[in-house]
Amino acid sequence: MTYQSQHLSQNPTIAEIEALRGNAVLEFGTGWCGYCQGAQGLIREALAGRDDVQHIKAEDGSGRPLGRHYRVKLWPTLIFLRDGQEVGRSVRPQNGAALAAEMAKLPKD
Repeated sequence: MTYQSQHLSQNPTIAEIEALRGNAVLEFGTGWCGYCQGAQGLIREALAGRDDVQHIKAEDGSGRPLGRHYRVKLWPTLIFLRDGQEVGRSVRPQNGAALAAEMAKLPKD
């Protein structure tokens, strides 16, 4: 799967995320968030060439259980997952090197 430009209309459940197999990046934010919009180029670049990584764009906000489970406080927050377990995190990424370091935690299948 490649970069997803739109947030999901309905977020997956915690159980669905924990049941994932392989590599995934769970991105929390909203479509109207300026920080989220500004980071999209970096995120797209980090995911380029990684067809083994599922990109899940979860809309976040007050009372959303998935974001609260991962203790998301700022957007965008990217959670790097291997077999449904967190192996890395990036909060408001500012450069490609930081995202590349987190992506390196996801072994190529």
